[in-house]
Amino acid sequence: MTKLSISRAWDESRVVLARDGKLIGTVALAFFVLPGVIINAVMPNAHPTQMPQPSPWMLLGLIPALIALVGQLSIVRLAMAPHVSVGDAIAHAARRFLVFVGAWVAWAVPFFFVGSVLYALVAKDPEHPSPAAALGLLAVTGVGMFLAVRLILISAVASAEPVGPLQVLRRSWDLTRGNWWRLFGFLLLCFVAAFVLLVASQAVTTLLAKLLFSDVSPHSVGSLLVLIVGQLVTGAILVILFVMLARIYVQLTGRVQAEPHVPNSGI
Repeated sequence: MTKLSISRAWDESRVVLARDGKLIGTVALAFFVLPGVIINAVMPNAHPTQMPQPSPWMLLGLIPALIALVGQLSIVRLAMAPHVSVGDAIAHAARRFLVFVGAWVAWAVPFFFVGSVLYALVAKDPEHPSPAAALGLLAVTGVGMFLAVRLILISAVASAEPVGPLQVLRRSWDLTRGNWWRLFGFLLLCFVAAFVLLVASQAVTTLLAKLLFSDVSPHSVGSLLVLIVGQLVTGAILVILFVMLARIYVQLTGRVQAEPHVPNSGI
């Protein structure tokens, strides 16, 4: 068991971002920001008080999520392996994509299904929910949170090691042993910082859009500005998170590429 140092991972991530920020930023724009802007701009708006009705748009909404997974694997590859070109990183991510998705499906889908059933039982009568369903939902949420932390390195493992989905899960489980609280604290800090940054940036951008365009209603120029800035901020947050995960993986495995290198920008 290796004791994790979040500060060391952060220092290495700063080096990676300082040296490779333009290259990683290009990947983020292509795989996070642009798909997010397009899908949010064309998706029909649902009423805030109503559940969205099933439609082909929901399937279309999966496309940017799948593209983002390839982007995640690409950024992890760039932050982890020395002397890797951007083109090679993307190609490698495409080859490991199905393994990564398979690992996610293997653990997340069962919890999502059970949680959805329990939530539906609780939602039937919110004022007098079934005690068994309510306790079950709390238990599933707690176990899911625990597993999410233990399996946080599946993207790094899927990228770095030639193993299948179940082996990816086992490897992440082994690497994070004894470091749950450190990783949980890291994720909690990331969540709080991301929430504050997103809320603040949206508030400032909305005010600026109103001053410039007077209209921030859906599909207006003002709303497009708010959307673009929001996606840029989200992309920056994801980049920092994925680079950190790559450096945490390198640290816990003791790999030789502990010192970040500048990748080749050749495609």
